Amino acid sequence: MFVIAGLGNPTSKYKGTRHNVGFDVIDMLADRYHIRVKDKKHQALCGTGIIEGQKALLVKPQTFMNLSGESIGAVINFYKLEPQSELIVVYDDVSLEPGRLRIRKKGSAGGHNGVKNIISHVKTEEFQRVKVGVGEKPEGWDLADYVLRCPPRKERILLEEAFDNACEAISLMVQGKTDQAMNRFN
Repeated sequence: MFVIAGLGNPTSKYKGTRHNVGFDVIDMLADRYHIRVKDKKHQALCGTGIIEGQKALLVKPQTFMNLSGESIGAVINFYKLEPQSELIVVYDDVSLEPGRLRIRKKGSAGGHNGVKNIISHVKTEEFQRVKVGVGEKPEGWDLADYVLRCPPRKERILLEEAFDNACEAISLMVQGKTDQAMNRFN
């Protein structure tokens, strides 16, 4: 089984913000594969279904971004999964232009506190990631203020395209075709 976790912040206050692109991708995957992400367990909203012939658990942690590892670690431990081969995390990346994707098989947190917390709870940096570019913060802005704002319409259009591409990438990744996804979308 694959756990596909999208990072974000709960409550409608954060809907549509740059920091919630992980939730947006999970919502698009859920629509595409007819998975209901409504079950409340492991401090998350979860939904189980089939993606490209593989059993998948879609997860939207409700712990707030910087504590995402509490929820994802609980899921990994409960189902006795191997993060190296059964976890895919989707999140925002300020070092990528809006709408760009970067897929990785492993890596450091790269300054992302949500990912840092996941690494701490799953005890490894070796899990697959889909990073969605949201662009660098403007000079003089606070990073939190930037990522917790909704992007302007022009950027949102680029992000919507990235969400679609992220879904395509994940459909390849669950089939064991991560290298193909990296070649196509990085």
